[in-house]
Amino acid sequence: MKERHKNALRELEDIAEDIYDQLIEGNIPNMRIPTRTKNNIEFDDHQGVWKYGKSKSTRSAKKLKGARMILRTLYMLEFIRDMIGEDKSSTLREMYYISESWEKGKFNRQSESNRLAEDMEIVTDCLREDFKLRPEEDGARVIGDITVEEKNRKGEIRNINCRDDVGDSGYTIPYNVEEDKIKFTDTNVDFLIAIETGGMFDRLVENGFDEQANCLLVHLKGQPARSTRRMIKRLNEEEGIPVVVFTDGDPWSFRIFSSVAYGAIKSAHLSEYLATPGAEYIGITASDIMNYDLPTDKLTKTDRKALRQELEDPRFDTQFWRDEIETMLEIDKKAEQQALAKYGLDYVTDVYLPEKLEEAGLM
Repeated sequence: MKERHKNALRELEDIAEDIYDQLIEGNIPNMRIPTRTKNNIEFDDHQGVWKYGKSKSTRSAKKLKGARMILRTLYMLEFIRDMIGEDKSSTLREMYYISESWEKGKFNRQSESNRLAEDMEIVTDCLREDFKLRPEEDGARVIGDITVEEKNRKGEIRNINCRDDVGDSGYTIPYNVEEDKIKFTDTNVDFLIAIETGGMFDRLVENGFDEQANCLLVHLKGQPARSTRRMIKRLNEEEGIPVVVFTDGDPWSFRIFSSVAYGAIKSAHLSEYLATPGAEYIGITASDIMNYDLPTDKLTKTDRKALRQELEDPRFDTQFWRDEIETMLEIDKKAEQQALAKYGLDYVTDVYLPEKLEEAGLM
């Protein structure tokens, strides 16, 4: 059993023992968990990321809803303990269906079981990978001149160059990218571009931009999986590779950037593991829409509401973001990365990205 799994097991057993002790003492059991809202995220000056603050909520068995959640917690702890003991793993989806046998502790929706797994991460300061829990989604695709040493399911080590040893689809990031699974043995790139859409990733690959600019291309697949964000952070932190993020120009894409650079609200407890504070935004902005005369769509009511929320979000509390968000609201327009194709299929790699990267001091 790996040390990180042993540590996770100890932390989970402490939770069960605390609930047991409260019952033995004749008290109604409860758990204290950080409040998971944007009003309770604070900037960590030391690590440069946004994390949960000191505000906490109490989950008490005094009410039926709270009692059911504590029951579910104990069932989940037992399930994780058995998996670690048997050296097996489960997807979050499988755990949701397994809860059908938990009688009054079963979940009504998978979102409930996912959230409880996240709560366990917060309380124990462990990762869900330490609990042997896997997501459903694959990690992102990667293309560029870096070599990874990956341990396969049989424990065998193989070295893969993410440019020369892969096809056009690239190297797929596994769900576990910790050092016991993935190591970087050779990195020959000047910077990393995290790209929101598959279409734009494929365009940059087809145009050979990874070789043209000597960079690593990473497809975020929309809102990036945790394994993708973790690998980006490791490459930045351990290998000193600068990170830039290239997205569409709309409020939802701005949030994709913020999850890479500052951390997502729902996983703020993991920001120190997942966020890359030095990441820079080179995606489509309101200024780009005007300066490059891009094809646009009109903002929806939901878009405008999201932009106004971002003006109140501490992660966007900089002059750059205030100016761009206010300008987008003023012009009432948004644009996709693919809008650059107005000027031809090579425009993004011949003009737009070189100009943006030059501004960022990377070309």
